[in-house]
Amino acid sequence: MAPLRFSANVSWLFPELPGLPARLRAAGSSGFEAAEVAWPYAEQPEALARAAREAGLRLVLINTPPGDREKGEMGLGAVPGRQAAFREGLERAVLYAKALGCPRIHLMAGRVPQGADRAAVRSEMETVFLENLRHAAGVLAQASAGAWPHTCPHLCPGHVQAAQVPDRGEPDSPGELNFPYLFQLLEDEGYRGFVGCEYRPQGDTVEGLSWLRSYWDRRGRPQAGR
Repeated sequence: MAPLRFSANVSWLFPELPGLPARLRAAGSSGFEAAEVAWPYAEQPEALARAAREAGLRLVLINTPPGDREKGEMGLGAVPGRQAAFREGLERAVLYAKALGCPRIHLMAGRVPQGADRAAVRSEMETVFLENLRHAAGVLAQASAGAWPHTCPHLCPGHVQAAQVPDRGEPDSPGELNFPYLFQLLEDEGYRGFVGCEYRPQGDTVEGLSWLRSYWDRRGRPQAGR
């Protein structure tokens, strides 16, 4: 069985470093071969692509824009009345994915709008989400017919992300999930995608990667600097 491959979500990891380029460099120095960025839109895509190349990283996932986070939005795909903003954000995400050589876009569904009754808006949100997914499928199919650098995002296999429950800490921190068991299940099933490290470091990010270094040691994977 092949060992799992891990990607560093640099929107979560290395918060002690300013800016995504510095975090990408730290991820490469820590032995990662891939990275993902929740929202890369505050940076120029060319600068991010250059930083990733220099760090020896593949960029494997970005999200669609979250919307207005100050108003509690965390994605727009299923939010009634925000269809136009979702579709504008999708176009922007496609442009970034092309520039970054990133094969996967996470279409964020979003949250129940503040002040709305969940049961009352559930059906409408489902309808909106399905409409936006159909629209996204057309946009991504058209993008794949052009100069798409890798496989089109909506055709890629699933993507797994890891964080301990309930505090979203490192996989070896106290919590409800047995990650050695879960990682073994993924290996047994022949999972060949990346496992995204999307958690809140409890201290220094590099020190907190001891769980990953232990995994690499057990599986015989060379680490950076060895």
